[in-house]
Amino acid sequence: MAEETHTPAAGAAPVADDPRVTDDSRATDDPQAAGDPRARRRGQGELEAQVLAVLQRAPGPASAGWVQERLDGDLAYTTVMTILSRLHAKNAVSRTRSGRSYLWQAASDAAGLAALRMRRVLDGEPDRDAVLASFVTALLPHDEELLRTLLDSASGPAPDHEG
Repeated sequence: MAEETHTPAAGAAPVADDPRVTDDSRATDDPQAAGDPRARRRGQGELEAQVLAVLQRAPGPASAGWVQERLDGDLAYTTVMTILSRLHAKNAVSRTRSGRSYLWQAASDAAGLAALRMRRVLDGEPDRDAVLASFVTALLPHDEELLRTLLDSASGPAPDHEG
């Protein structure tokens, strides 16, 4: 009887017991199995915050290629461009034409980006009053005090009603 062999389908990853796969290739071909940090799924907004941080450290307007070189990991140029375009749509970065491409500059910091996301969530809710009330009642005492201080300072001094 002929020995039965298993050949993976075209494009399929080799099976662990495939004799053609060495321990070395198993460790390097699969970034997640090898514990490669690039394989970690980033949280929502994490890449945007990283791109903003790079732009804030830039000595002036920067190209997407310049940003890409300074980011941790191996992000594709197209990924960096997508992030920059999304940040531009959120008014977190500005851009100016430079030949056929753009130069990018931070218009907001990470806190400003988080505030934009919070405002977008609030704008998507039908009952803003209920959402804000729920948010405020869930704040820690220190955060509530800080929010009161910020609201007071944003309101400015009370008008003088002497007459």
